[in-house]
Amino acid sequence: MGLDVGDKVPVFSAISDTGETFNSQEVIGKKPVVVYFYPKNFTPGCTKEACGFRDSYADFQHLGAEVIGISLDGAKSHTRFKNKYSLPFLFLSDPKGGLRKIFGVKPGLLGLLPGRETFVIDADGIVQLKFNSMNASSHIRMAIAKMKEIIGE
Repeated sequence: MGLDVGDKVPVFSAISDTGETFNSQEVIGKKPVVVYFYPKNFTPGCTKEACGFRDSYADFQHLGAEVIGISLDGAKSHTRFKNKYSLPFLFLSDPKGGLRKIFGVKPGLLGLLPGRETFVIDADGIVQLKFNSMNASSHIRMAIAKMKEIIGE
């Protein structure tokens, strides 16, 4: 199950890196959003990916898009991760994997690690790209290219 290209993202909520409840309706369906799922804070590949999104964050903002990172880590871990690497975007905690299930994120590395998938969602809340690769840096390139395509740039 899970979401595919063309599907509308259902309403969901999760605890954000500030410890407050985030409701998806605050952003999804109002502006383009890149939601990326990754295995774990502070690991080499995940840090590289987060810093890649950080370094391209101005590009996403220029395109009118928001970026949201989601992992199984808790709010305190997300806060430390954000502070250590100056990450400007929102992180959500998914400790029981409920969001992974909604989005249909597949496990990575022979099922031993949580998967790494990126979803590009248009301003209407419709999935325009679902990208699965353990290659962290490719997610940013794919997301920017799809976002440019969506807004016609």
